[in-house]
Amino acid sequence: MSETTALWSGRFAEKPETQAFAFQSSITVDKRLAQDDIRGSRVHVAMLEKQGLIPPETAAALDKELLAIAEELENGSLHIDPSAEDIHSFIEGELTRRLGDAGRAVHAGRSRNDQVAVDFRLYLKRTIPALCDETRETVIVLLDKAEQYAEAIMPGYTHLQRAQPVTLGFHLAAWACGLKRDRERFFDALNRLDECPLGAGALAGSGLPLDRATTAKRLGFKRPTLNAMDSVADRDFVLELASAAAITQTHLSRFCEDIVIWASEEFKFIDLSEKWSTGSSIMPQKKNPDFAELIRGKAGRTTGNLVALLTLVKGLPYAYNKDLQEDKESLFDSLDTVALCLRMFRGMIGSAAFNTERMADACCGGFLEATDAADYLVRKGLPFRKAHEATALVVRDCIDAGQRRVVDRTLEQLKERSPLFDADVYDMLAPLACVRARKTLGGAAPDEARRQIAELRKDIENVPS
Repeated sequence: MSETTALWSGRFAEKPETQAFAFQSSITVDKRLAQDDIRGSRVHVAMLEKQGLIPPETAAALDKELLAIAEELENGSLHIDPSAEDIHSFIEGELTRRLGDAGRAVHAGRSRNDQVAVDFRLYLKRTIPALCDETRETVIVLLDKAEQYAEAIMPGYTHLQRAQPVTLGFHLAAWACGLKRDRERFFDALNRLDECPLGAGALAGSGLPLDRATTAKRLGFKRPTLNAMDSVADRDFVLELASAAAITQTHLSRFCEDIVIWASEEFKFIDLSEKWSTGSSIMPQKKNPDFAELIRGKAGRTTGNLVALLTLVKGLPYAYNKDLQEDKESLFDSLDTVALCLRMFRGMIGSAAFNTERMADACCGGFLEATDAADYLVRKGLPFRKAHEATALVVRDCIDAGQRRVVDRTLEQLKERSPLFDADVYDMLAPLACVRARKTLGGAAPDEARRQIAELRKDIENVPS
């Protein structure tokens, strides 16, 4: 453990043993913040010079070496020391090794508490838009498929029981709606974290004449944070993003649950590409939807990370605590998981084929037209509750007779339950007719579903304000 590694070591006559030092090190996790740490340090150095806190020649030397370190890390000629305590210690230590006392000047008016807070936010400002792009691309793939199958009828389910006929395009558009909201949540969290903690110090600001407004502006933040203590204590942005990630992954999990069911021999609604399936080590005939199952399974990771982060901060006194070092690993894992799963899901669904004949056949049986039969009677003037009761009795009659559809009853038999039934009921209760009748905003009618798809396309191309 070198002097440059332990920035806090001056007060201590004894140092932690190697194993204990490694235990409290965060370098394996926060090394991905290296470029953000350098960027923050360069802006901080420029501000220190402007405020007369370091001489111009020191500022120039620091900036030159910080830029060199950034380039060397990028091209691989410099490697991060895994024995360093954290990324801040590594970079400051490297500056000190190269510049001596000039390297030690970089930390004036700054604590690792505000330093890590600004690094973390800078990193997220870089990476969250990329995650939003992954979400947008996934939505586009869904919408392309939805357009292709806008008139392909299939059963819609509630309680996993056949409910009403819809179309595959309508169903896929529903998935796209969920991902659209996910993207908006990420942008919303990104907007709220767009404040700069640099200059907040350990918790109380600085006695040096720092220019926090200038550093915030030069780092691309909307404004400096308001309160120094809150600046180093706040991890709301971590919780928000972890929550957004968990919700996104939950959506993907639910979509994949549909896919796993649809891929079964009992349903056979979807045929996943062999590139997105696996076999069995013992059963030669198997074609398993393992990618969908893995995406579904990884929802547990993001949910667990959110719970871990909420638990992490719930009992902390309100300033910086070492516990907060644990915040990054969980969030990084959630964001990495969601980005990977979006790419996997996109490839899987984009290459999938759908058995539209099987889907259409599944609309015949199970009384999916029962609600439309009740609506038919309502249009004839019968109060809905009486229409519901009459249709329910028709369904019971069908079951007793071993019939699977309302239209299997003769007109005379239908009239026994309501004299308002007429010959036109048979055309109106055909599955496609039932779907086309649902023209209300948000309904399953093909033209309305196409309108929804067009609106989703427009929305997903925009950055939410």
